[in-house]
Amino acid sequence: MKKAFLHLGSNEGDRYEHLNNAIHAIEQRLGAVHQKSSVYETEPWGEKEQLPFLNIALEIETHLLPHKLLLEINKIEDESGRTRTKKWGSRILDIDILFINNEVIKDEKLTIPHPYIEKRNFVMVPLNEIAGELIHPILNQNIAALLKESTDTCEVKLWNANIDTEK
Repeated sequence: MKKAFLHLGSNEGDRYEHLNNAIHAIEQRLGAVHQKSSVYETEPWGEKEQLPFLNIALEIETHLLPHKLLLEINKIEDESGRTRTKKWGSRILDIDILFINNEVIKDEKLTIPHPYIEKRNFVMVPLNEIAGELIHPILNQNIAALLKESTDTCEVKLWNANIDTEK
């Protein structure tokens, strides 16, 4: 079994419901969810002319190999109604694989750890809540230290301390 950390975001429609449905699908198809951060609202990163995002980080345990995990995540995103038309654009659902154990993978389909984690507070704040001591295998610093050193000025606001994924 592998420990994976995921980041979920949504800024279209019922953002909270999209996250809730995605977590339920993850539990059913990818593996057990061991930890969930609070839900945070953040301004968009990159493309600023869009609605704010809701974001959450998860720790899951999965039997899936990294590329199969990515494939299943893409299916969950597609089934939610996500369209892939614009980089950093609005989306119903975005699920990123941040870490898988302490693996480093870089190929045409998958990069682990996810690039730019240390430059994105909207990723690090929820991740720090559930895994502040997690060591980035390339930067050799924990998430708490990376967050403390971050120069990202995007505001990250607590939106909801508990997400209810009971279906």
